[in-house]
Amino acid sequence: MAISADLESVPLRIVAGRAEIDLPAAQRAVTDLLVALGRDPHSAHLADTPRRVANAYAEMLTPREFELTTFPNDEGYDELVLAKDIPVQSLCEHHLLPFHGVAHVGYLPGERILGLSKLARVVELFARDFQVQERLTKQVADWLQDHLAPKGVGVVIEAEHQCMSLRGVRATGSRTVTSSLHGILRENPSSRQEFFALTGLTP
Repeated sequence: MAISADLESVPLRIVAGRAEIDLPAAQRAVTDLLVALGRDPHSAHLADTPRRVANAYAEMLTPREFELTTFPNDEGYDELVLAKDIPVQSLCEHHLLPFHGVAHVGYLPGERILGLSKLARVVELFARDFQVQERLTKQVADWLQDHLAPKGVGVVIEAEHQCMSLRGVRATGSRTVTSSLHGILRENPSSRQEFFALTGLTP
């Protein structure tokens, strides 16, 4: 659903179209998992753990609703707008362990400009799900391209994955970097270089 450029202000309520989380079922599943791991879910320290875990996952998988409001680019601003170091927290869909880091999200305005806080909201919209970092990066970039119709979009995510730092190779401190570009930021070498330079990365 693209935003019409001839409207003075276009509020669009963003609602997560995901299946409702069944908290009682999630609590039962956590109880079963504790038993399967050889723990007593009725012990003093674990008795309330299923409820806590179910609520924690529900929170991590539920993005907050927000209104995407754009405004006319009356001044014809045509330089890069970049929000750096947006906190990112998501859940690896392969191990259900968190990955966290920062996102750098930029765009070259077309006929509309966007409130800066909404860039962080869009990151959260897709991060609060079972994810892989590559898909998350592309979803944020694609969504902004489709809804804002800018001249270009760039998204970079840097994150540490606990499925890599706490298990397996246990590469603590290792960060994965992914990027997704649209429009001028993808096609024009100098614009692409400027975007990566402002994010602190080498193209």
